[in-house]
Amino acid sequence: MRLDKFLSDCGFGTRSQIKKDIKAGQVTVNGQQALKPEQQVDETKDRICCTGRPCVYEKYVYYMLHKPAGVVSATRDDREKTVLDLLGNERKAGLFPVGRLDKDTEGLLLITDDGALSHRLLSPARHVEKEYECCLAYPIDEEQKTRLEQGVNIGDKALTKPAVVCILNEKKVTLTITEGRFHQIKRMLHAVGNEVVYLKRLRMGGLTLDGNLAKGSYRRLTQEEINLLSE
Repeated sequence: MRLDKFLSDCGFGTRSQIKKDIKAGQVTVNGQQALKPEQQVDETKDRICCTGRPCVYEKYVYYMLHKPAGVVSATRDDREKTVLDLLGNERKAGLFPVGRLDKDTEGLLLITDDGALSHRLLSPARHVEKEYECCLAYPIDEEQKTRLEQGVNIGDKALTKPAVVCILNEKKVTLTITEGRFHQIKRMLHAVGNEVVYLKRLRMGGLTLDGNLAKGSYRRLTQEEINLLSE
């Protein structure tokens, strides 16, 4: 692997910044000063340091983000702030959000560069559960709950798959679905005569939003959490 790509993948900045660090003598490979960004390195064996810090290579990275309202689930946008903008210095090439949350929706969002894991989590054939907290405009009744649990017509070719509904109070529920259709939660509640006024994703598969993570904050996943997603 090229030295500049390796350092970029490790989060040491853009390739242009890394080239400046190499030129300034701030990068060493096995104790020797690196001279060229195109120098080939073995990411599994070579001891590489940049600006005095050792570089540890990770094939993929995984972040749990507590998405706030007002940012879009995209890698880039010419007009709006994106979820990747919230990563600050840890943002690097190749990262993307797994799935989408609407601009006004809050909660759990996984950000990674692991395309295979993303495909598994989003594949319709795998029926990965996604749990949401929903605040409603009107009190929910047992008839609406039953219809949601049986599947409803939201204007697509097929009814939604049965949901799991837990009533927390008359205007607040948790709703668990195994699909990812466009605006699905909002369309489902609308179909039974209600409206969503606040929406927050709490869980995706085995990954649950960290209750200590403030809106707009993020952290690396633990190895245990990565394993849960990979099951």
